[in-house]
Amino acid sequence: MTASNGNNLRKQMTALVAGSALMALGASATAGWFGTGGNSDASPGQTRDVIFVGNNWEGMIDVVDASTYDRLGRINGIPDKRRRLTEIYLNPVRLAFFEGIRYLIGEGHDQYVDDMYSSLDGRLLIVSRPSFADVVAIETATGNIAWRFEVEGYRSDHMAISPDGQQVAVSASTGNVVHILDVETGQELGTFPTGNSPHENVYSKDGSKIYHASIGHVFTPFDNDLMDFTKGERVFQIVDADSLEILEKFDFAEKLSAAGYDDLSPAIRPMAHTPDERFFYFQLSFLHGFVEYDMEVGEITRVARLPNLVPDLPEELYVNDSAHHGIAMNGAGDTLCVAGTMSDYVAIVDRDTFSYQLLEGLGEKPYWVTSDASGKHCYISWSGTDQMSVISYNTATEVARIDVGDHPQRIREGRVPNDW
Repeated sequence: MTASNGNNLRKQMTALVAGSALMALGASATAGWFGTGGNSDASPGQTRDVIFVGNNWEGMIDVVDASTYDRLGRINGIPDKRRRLTEIYLNPVRLAFFEGIRYLIGEGHDQYVDDMYSSLDGRLLIVSRPSFADVVAIETATGNIAWRFEVEGYRSDHMAISPDGQQVAVSASTGNVVHILDVETGQELGTFPTGNSPHENVYSKDGSKIYHASIGHVFTPFDNDLMDFTKGERVFQIVDADSLEILEKFDFAEKLSAAGYDDLSPAIRPMAHTPDERFFYFQLSFLHGFVEYDMEVGEITRVARLPNLVPDLPEELYVNDSAHHGIAMNGAGDTLCVAGTMSDYVAIVDRDTFSYQLLEGLGEKPYWVTSDASGKHCYISWSGTDQMSVISYNTATEVARIDVGDHPQRIREGRVPNDW
């Protein structure tokens, strides 16, 4: 074969792959953004408080009024879907990871929206998109992408926004780093290293620290003690938010062993803490419940065991190793709201005694919990039945339920322009 013929063949193959990719994508994904327009220069006084619900498999974000719980509209988290998928289809390595995310983590579905936060003025919605390995800022007034940042590696995950609203921290799952980005520009301000599969990020109330946990390889099927080493490095870190210096780092397995809990996984999932940030409540892989950790003395003080309503289900079938995935605390710091993911319940737990009330029959596969700004309610996403619930901490009852999109996960409060 001559060089000329080889070049022509390569061009034909490239065109064929590109054409196949575009045919598979169908119509443009920009359809589906709803709103009434908006003032892109709105100040905080010209905004309205809303709840953002990210629908992981669908790629759409539902916008709900934070006071009335009425659905106001939707924002498309993947308006550039055609372009991103074309790039992936033309890159064999990226395509392999894309397929891996779909079948190893996404339960056979692409993961388009993981986490999201709005800028303080409501002008931008920052969205992490696992299957596209990036973070984008979407203009709420137009639905257009203002900036895009590609994370290290091949998957983006949980985020956190600084209390002043100027920075977001995003975990890069396969890159084993956390990126710190400028909210307005998407410019990378720095990174810090972590263990395998960096996951949860939480800023301290004063913005001086970032609490971070890596969860290891939750997609592996080897969950028994003998094969635990296949899960990789799982660490908890306290990071200086300004210098990004790691102030403290430890393997939670050592803390569990010291407290006599060698049977528990050291993979920290979602976390909540008391208002003074002394006591943290960590969900762990495979644990139906959570552990209490005293930051001041550096010890596990208690373990809350909540009901396992699927005792005959093998742990290998837990979704990404999550017996429970979602925990939040009320404003008073005396009650916890817990998602019993595999058991399909929400538990309202007294922090002092660990006594609890179970709310069953509301939905399936609760996958995230967060508290509202007042600290009086918790929001639950029902990823299996495509709804979210608003639960009263005081009465342990559901006060509202909202239909949302396909596979809701993260729920965040934020703002949009007042005339959105």
